[in-house]
Amino acid sequence: MIIFINDIPVQILEAGDQPDQGTINTILDASQEPLTQAKLLNHIWVQNVAEADIDLILAFLDSRVPTGLRSLYLSAKDYEAVKEYLRRKFKVVKAAGGVVRKKDKFLMIYRMKKWDLPKGKKERGEKNKQTAVREVLEECNVTVKVGQKICTTWHTYTMNNRAIIKKTRWYVMDVIDDTRMRPAFAEDIEETRWMNRKEVYHALEHSYKSISYVFEQYYALAEMKSPR
Repeated sequence: MIIFINDIPVQILEAGDQPDQGTINTILDASQEPLTQAKLLNHIWVQNVAEADIDLILAFLDSRVPTGLRSLYLSAKDYEAVKEYLRRKFKVVKAAGGVVRKKDKFLMIYRMKKWDLPKGKKERGEKNKQTAVREVLEECNVTVKVGQKICTTWHTYTMNNRAIIKKTRWYVMDVIDDTRMRPAFAEDIEETRWMNRKEVYHALEHSYKSISYVFEQYYALAEMKSPR
């Protein structure tokens, strides 16, 4: 499970799992030493995390004090208990979106000074794939055919003093009709643009880490399907 808190990726590991080799700088043991914000620098793996440690870490990440943390891995004593604890702390909002393809190009939207992918909240009675297709139509006026699931992301934010965690399911989608493509200005979308892979790479420098993660998962999926 990976959660993006203030655009910092926080990955909760199951028992026996560990970060990929070369991805971390420091290992901390929450059962042996106190956690402080000063210790959370660069890429950190915190082991033996309990619920109280989760509260402390969330407070650090929600702080206005600048942090040098780039990614965080948490090994929980009880993985399922920690997941359930997080769900209780936040109101869960479900959403769906996708990586829309047109031959060798991908559909990107520019909103709130960031490059993003089309996505939005589920409506009552909708299935996830229906939400993804509808959101692309509403935000970009593009009709698509939805394919397989890429991944699920979670990210947190605050609305009306309420802590929210948005669960977004992402899908591969192929364009059907983009002849009337236009940005939904009412949704604060300033531009819609087809980008090749190099252009996407540069756009992700001005995007969210969660969107970079979606593309990483998409490329990994495409690599698995490509003939050897």
